[in-house]
Amino acid sequence: MIAIGLDGFRKGWVAVTLHGDRAAIDFVPDISWLRSQRFTIAAIDIPIGLSDDGERACDREARALLRPHGSRVFSGARRWLWRDFAYPQDFAKANQAAALRGQARVSLQLWHLGPKIIEVDRFVCSHRDLDLRESHPELVFRRLNGERPLPSKHSADGLKLRRDLLIGRGVVQIDDWLASARIGSGAKADDVLDACACALAARDLAAFDRTERCGDRSERCVPRGEPPRDDHGLPMQIWY
Repeated sequence: MIAIGLDGFRKGWVAVTLHGDRAAIDFVPDISWLRSQRFTIAAIDIPIGLSDDGERACDREARALLRPHGSRVFSGARRWLWRDFAYPQDFAKANQAAALRGQARVSLQLWHLGPKIIEVDRFVCSHRDLDLRESHPELVFRRLNGERPLPSKHSADGLKLRRDLLIGRGVVQIDDWLASARIGSGAKADDVLDACACALAARDLAAFDRTERCGDRSERCVPRGEPPRDDHGLPMQIWY
């Protein structure tokens, strides 16, 4: 069983691979790197499955689980935002169009995620044979922390707690990755931690029968059961 977790950073993606007792980290420029990898399940911290109005049940349920830190879940991604408007200069025009459609504005933070969202969307649509699922590191860390909320990952206490939780789940390489492997890559410490969390989500999911969807044997997804799908047939479901 080989599990891969991915988290975006400004130069590409942090990719953590877990294979038995072995673990590796890579800093890759684009998601097409996955095509050359052998893996059972990969989990990525990016929306997969996009509604026309940006509303998704999985985002609402994830925010509810993370209370009082529901704002850690970004929502509102829509294909047409980056299809119809040029990034980055058309931010205001895109929001004007959203208002005309009676939809919520897109935040500047989400707007800057647009190129990565579309990169993954195109990849998933073109590689439906690969088991690549949406995850959310904050949901993973909450699970590892006994369903208790964590301090911000931008605080010293928050970083330490996440590091300790990863070591407790066998990611003993984390200190080396944080101290040396990421240096010069452009990735921040929390990017590495988040990729590790996604890798753990993928590894734990792979322990279940691959035909088993989110149900009685696994409550580690929102929404549970058969997920709603977007107009490209992609599931809108977050696994953790």
